[in-house]
Amino acid sequence: MTFNISMHRSWWREHGPGCVRKELTASASKSLDDRTYISVTGCIVDFQYLEVIHSSFQILLSLIGFVYACYVISVFTEEEDSFDFIGGLDSYSYHAPQKPSHVQLTPVYL
Repeated sequence: MTFNISMHRSWWREHGPGCVRKELTASASKSLDDRTYISVTGCIVDFQYLEVIHSSFQILLSLIGFVYACYVISVFTEEEDSFDFIGGLDSYSYHAPQKPSHVQLTPVYL
């Protein structure tokens, strides 16, 4: 969007749906930076509305991409937390051994 601040022209102004474009050369000045004058007629929708629709679509697409990226990150971090270690020592299946009240010690060699 140019907001008519600079010399740049909108692409939608010349290439909108139904627009007929005619180029007219300025014969009065013969300088190197001679600009052609473009006459545009027959547009179905004004270019300002097309620029707003185009920008809105890009914003919507970026928001959908951001939400999807957050979902993918949450899936990867969730899988990382539920890793099953080699001994089956994850938080769901690990049972701590029960301590007996007293232990009877016996010699190995007599």
